[in-house]
Amino acid sequence: MGESTVKAEEGRTATPYPTPSPTADETDPEATEAVTVTDTRADPEATPPRETSVRADRTPGPAVAAGPRRLRRLRSPRRPRIWFEILLIAVSYWTYSLIRNAVPEQRTQALKNADWIWHTEQTLGIAVERTVNHAVDSVTWLIVAMNYYYATLHFIVTIGVLVWLFRSHPGRYAATRLTLFATTAVALLGYYLYPLAPPRLMNGGHFIDTVVRHETWGSMASGNLKNMSNPYAAMPSMHIGWSLWCGLTIFALASAPWARILGLLYPAATLVVIVATANHFWLDAVGGMICLAFGCTLSYLWYGALPHRLPRLVAEDRGPAVALVRRRADRRAEDEQPAAR
Repeated sequence: MGESTVKAEEGRTATPYPTPSPTADETDPEATEAVTVTDTRADPEATPPRETSVRADRTPGPAVAAGPRRLRRLRSPRRPRIWFEILLIAVSYWTYSLIRNAVPEQRTQALKNADWIWHTEQTLGIAVERTVNHAVDSVTWLIVAMNYYYATLHFIVTIGVLVWLFRSHPGRYAATRLTLFATTAVALLGYYLYPLAPPRLMNGGHFIDTVVRHETWGSMASGNLKNMSNPYAAMPSMHIGWSLWCGLTIFALASAPWARILGLLYPAATLVVIVATANHFWLDAVGGMICLAFGCTLSYLWYGALPHRLPRLVAEDRGPAVALVRRRADRRAEDEQPAAR
């Protein structure tokens, strides 16, 4: 009959038929993965019409594949750069201070909120702040030490932990830093939505402003520097948020038992200090813990694991580190061979 054949699949042939013109679905790159063709031969003795499926090439193009690769690269821990980290921390803290102090000083509302918290604590029988404040203030050397603790360790310990992570745990640094930054950022929302006066500024609360009484330098909470800081940004307490971040990081990553114990004691001591100096209600500490929980959650969602579960070294450092361990093992084996003989 003069039939000619065309190749449909490798090693097989199909009888020709009128080729349908391309439709919109066939030319659309997002169309279905198969193109169906029906054999329409007029021979009555022919077998029933059959369908031949040809798989379409679904390999994603460069632009499609670049997106996931870029996202994976951003979410993969990389070795931090010292100049970038110093600049980032400086700019971030400056921005945090600027926004925190720019929040309207809603004095009337802040004092009302403080009265409500104090009344609620008294009703529940958990109002211990004034008792602690007066008891510690009676020991001059102790309250002066706590004033300096409140003014300085908040920054010193936090920066020290960041430096330790940078040097000893570069693979975990970015995730841990993200936790700290997210904790601090969400605290700004609390300062704006819930202005709160510290106990030392309450009317009729009979709290002692320990910085004023003992003329302690270095604190922006009272004295000559009080106008440089928003005194009604007490909820949540970032002294607790940051100290708990430091303590949990040290406890999770430090190898020395004494360091891990100190890591747990640091936020506990900070809680005593912020209450004894009348800078916070202890419920402000609960607010700081909630902010830290938010920071940990965000870091987990971004990196897929909590910081202490990530590799200690970044990818480019693991090769040299493994080689160094192997060389040390080889040397030990060589040293043990003469002894065995």
